[in-house]
Amino acid sequence: MVKGRKGLPPSCKRGVRDVNLVRIGDEVDCPLMGCIAFGVIDRGTNLLQIRPTTLCPLSCIFCSTDAGPRSRSRLAEYVVALDPLLEWVDRVVEYKGREHIEAHIDTVGEPATYPRLIELIQGLADIEGIETISMQTNGALLDEELIGEMAEAGMDRLNVSIHALDEGIARRMVGASNYPLRRILELCEYIVDVGIDLLIAPVWLPGVNDDEMPRIIEYAKSIGAGRRWPPLGIQRYEPHKRGRRPRGVRAVSWRRFYEELGEMERRYGVKLILRPEDFGIHPRRMAGEPSYPLRRILDLCEYIVDVGIDLLIAPVWLPGVNDDEMPRIIEY
Repeated sequence: MVKGRKGLPPSCKRGVRDVNLVRIGDEVDCPLMGCIAFGVIDRGTNLLQIRPTTLCPLSCIFCSTDAGPRSRSRLAEYVVALDPLLEWVDRVVEYKGREHIEAHIDTVGEPATYPRLIELIQGLADIEGIETISMQTNGALLDEELIGEMAEAGMDRLNVSIHALDEGIARRMVGASNYPLRRILELCEYIVDVGIDLLIAPVWLPGVNDDEMPRIIEYAKSIGAGRRWPPLGIQRYEPHKRGRRPRGVRAVSWRRFYEELGEMERRYGVKLILRPEDFGIHPRRMAGEPSYPLRRILDLCEYIVDVGIDLLIAPVWLPGVNDDEMPRIIEY
């Protein structure tokens, strides 16, 4: 474990608080599934969340994970070694079936702080079955060179969190007076130019950036975002127990949220109410999920009878689900 900023990637040293930095896979050996902060997250679909780091240079006022230099609750930050991370991803892809897998690099911080990001993208692209590579980013650490390298390495889509086009509002929301909004907007256009699909993903904070949503929609349309996938992913602000809660901001209901999105869809002619199918996401068995060994259980039922133990089979009848199975079980 490294105390303070020593050992942090150069991209994240500036403005980072004094932390305990834990290097998973180098100094600490542990499974890379089961912790929401780092490793591989499997939610039972063909999309895997890949979390190589927890570091972040921003302190967004609505951050659900209390990330960044102004964190008050984090006792440590984590960086995962590349090779074991790729090994775990490969094992999970093997289990889920080597086809139509999306590897989504996201974090409880900012993925661009990961010092071996390009190698991670290249490694994911080399895994059989991974067909899409995407990444969530706030854009603060991007530049043309990094974007070009990501494109060459196999990046398919970047989800960039831009919450306002008004510089004052944007800086307030990300908790950084030096937030380079104009530069990030230029880089969004460059992302499109190099052939990476762009999705702009603002968080709507009621009473703070309401008027910015239409401006962001128009901007996304004007630069050609969303050629293969939807161009926008407007997110509902949702307070979390250990996250930051901006004073005076109250979350709207899901009903009102979708009503507002529907109205803007009609007004601007762009898809805003998103579904898993829009990204090719579908259910897939979860790693570690036990499979039900029916054939083996039937064999054991016969063995129970053979050894002289009385057997009673006790099915539950679910009307409309297993009606036709009752006669089969009786005959068996």
